Amino acid sequence: MSVSLTESYAHCRRVARRRARNFYYAFVLLARQQREAMSAIYAFMRRADDLSDEPGAAAAALERWREELEAALEGRYRGHPLWPAFHDTVQRYHIPRGHFFELLEGVGSDLEPRRVATFEELYRYCYQVASVAGLAVLHVLGFRSQEALPLAEKCGVAFQLTNILRDLKEDAERGRVYVPAEDLERFQVTPWERTPAFLELLRFEAARARRYYLESRPLLELVEPAGRRCLWVLIEIYRRLLERVERAGYGVLDRRVTLPAWEKWWVVVRGLASGRATVLAGSVV
Repeated sequence: MSVSLTESYAHCRRVARRRARNFYYAFVLLARQQREAMSAIYAFMRRADDLSDEPGAAAAALERWREELEAALEGRYRGHPLWPAFHDTVQRYHIPRGHFFELLEGVGSDLEPRRVATFEELYRYCYQVASVAGLAVLHVLGFRSQEALPLAEKCGVAFQLTNILRDLKEDAERGRVYVPAEDLERFQVTPWERTPAFLELLRFEAARARRYYLESRPLLELVEPAGRRCLWVLIEIYRRLLERVERAGYGVLDRRVTLPAWEKWWVVVRGLASGRATVLAGSVV
């Protein structure tokens, strides 16, 4: 059954409202066309991630999704209602197609239990599953200099390092240990027991994430003004999530640390109410 462009964007909006626990709060600050584009990108990413996480996830399903992506980028839609909106977004905002194939390679690496040996390996994974999404989003928001691209890459790495800390227990239950083996050896930690060494390890990983937030801070000034508040809200939500992990004493083995909805909305309101100077001054410090 064919899906119209209007119906496709409506589908993507529903997915974003239902599934984007952090991203959707930032979307509301955008004009309608940008908001719909962000929803289309998110819907693609969400489906790709689900294909690596769902019970019975297999390489064959991800390969079919890759084939559908190739067809959709040429304007041939089959198999899923998101494709017309996705193709329209990629064309409208001139998003490099390679980002989406990088994402599929990254989520595909999660199909099997995995251990990460070095931070270099982890950085590559973070780039594939988070930074490329940020680079795609950057084209929707608009940017003023090519200097924005490496900063967006670092911002995506900061987000994913935050996710890894938050999801430590859940990932381990799936056979995934993203904390580099070189760090486990350095702190003499065997996953996962709450020991003084374990807490030192998590403090080290949190400091690494915070460093990437700090290094990516100039990105805000390079994004077009219409998209700046959206990006600030997104960064602030993830930065606060990292702070919650830290304030919870790294109790990620006991419960999943989250940012409550009221606090996310408070960040959105602050983004709406703040002037440009306030937004930039109150970013990722």
